[in-house]
Amino acid sequence: MSEARKLVRRWFEEVWNKRRREAIAEMLSADSVIHEGDDSARGPEGFYPFFDRMQAIFSDIRVTIHDDFTDGETVCARWSCTMRHTGSGLGVAPTNKQLHTTGISIVRTANGRFVEGWQNWDMLGLLQQIKGETAAPTYIAAKAERTAQSGHS
Repeated sequence: MSEARKLVRRWFEEVWNKRRREAIAEMLSADSVIHEGDDSARGPEGFYPFFDRMQAIFSDIRVTIHDDFTDGETVCARWSCTMRHTGSGLGVAPTNKQLHTTGISIVRTANGRFVEGWQNWDMLGLLQQIKGETAAPTYIAAKAERTAQSGHS
């Protein structure tokens, strides 16, 4: 496994699953840029507010990488995440609901650190779960499939 892939796996484990805020500075270069939609965070100092908001809104965050592949020092990872909605901050009071979302992250590494990243995750599906809104048919089918695979009704 390439060093870049190991770094991506370590990031999700240390930063998100273990909630180690200090791991952000260990793996994110000072001049890195993380792109999410129209917004960009620069370096660890720019990423901390996002991390802190996520930790304040969600507990029991667990990220699982399903696929990852590399092209040199660039890694693409397809992941899913479960979390519990236990804090305010999205304009919705905490629901204590267990949530599931998916995403893809692409990162470029150099010298054992992230130097640039692009993140895209299903925030709409997450908000629909929180608000109890009817999900699109593709979401309903995916949830039925997950339930069948886990053996739960």
